[in-house]
Amino acid sequence: MSTLRRLVVTADPALLADRTPPAGVPDDAERLLEDGLLGWRFAADEWAAAPEPGPGWAVHTLPAAVAEAPVPLVVTDVDSTLIRQEVIELLAAHAGREAEVAAVTERAMRGELDFAASLHARVEALAGLPVGVVDDVVRAIRPTAGALALIEAVTAAGGRVCAVSGGFTQVLAPLAQAWGVHAYCANELEVHDGHLTGRVAGDVVDRAAKAAMLRAWAEDAGLSPEQAVGVGDGANDIDLLDAAGAGVALCAKPVLREHADVVVDVPSFTPLRWLLGL
Repeated sequence: MSTLRRLVVTADPALLADRTPPAGVPDDAERLLEDGLLGWRFAADEWAAAPEPGPGWAVHTLPAAVAEAPVPLVVTDVDSTLIRQEVIELLAAHAGREAEVAAVTERAMRGELDFAASLHARVEALAGLPVGVVDDVVRAIRPTAGALALIEAVTAAGGRVCAVSGGFTQVLAPLAQAWGVHAYCANELEVHDGHLTGRVAGDVVDRAAKAAMLRAWAEDAGLSPEQAVGVGDGANDIDLLDAAGAGVALCAKPVLREHADVVVDVPSFTPLRWLLGL
């Protein structure tokens, strides 16, 4: 992986049109332009005690342990992170209960509700749906901007992108196969006689389980957790970010942002790929 580990980035249309680097960016910084984003990438120690870059710019720094890892490992949440949507809300729409479920999801992601209890309550709304709706939902899902490019780049660099989700294996498995996700972990929707029962089979993938999966995948890759990147957006991702060497909050709730090393406020994985030197 590249030792370049500081990124100054903007999505401001005026700054994109101007393409002038902000104050403090070294002359030899690498300019990056893609997906409606403009960035300048360079070694962190080249901008020690530099001034703020000014309005419209965000500054991201990759912790040294991650920057110096032999290969990249990214462990990401799925709903509203790797993908644009919340899967359980897409499923609930088939039962006519999307708004009700979405309200509970929002409270859970803000940390106002216990995740496991809220998940069981939301899954109950799916009882009686034919299992075929899962295929409909898979077809409706769209990856977050830059997600597939990140997976491709990390894989090409000899690394791995893994997905851990409070959502559902029946949805995540086909996406992981299609997109090249190295490994995944999610909840299992219980099915009986071709219909969803409104229950989850087995233990819920909660915040502790997400951190445990990051540690397990890091060990499998021959890395320490401090060399891994964890990406999420809500309260159920707190332990994931805390366990990672670089915790990335992607368009995240305030409760998660305070646990992050990197806060990305554009709905794109492109800044993370750039920050990894890829």
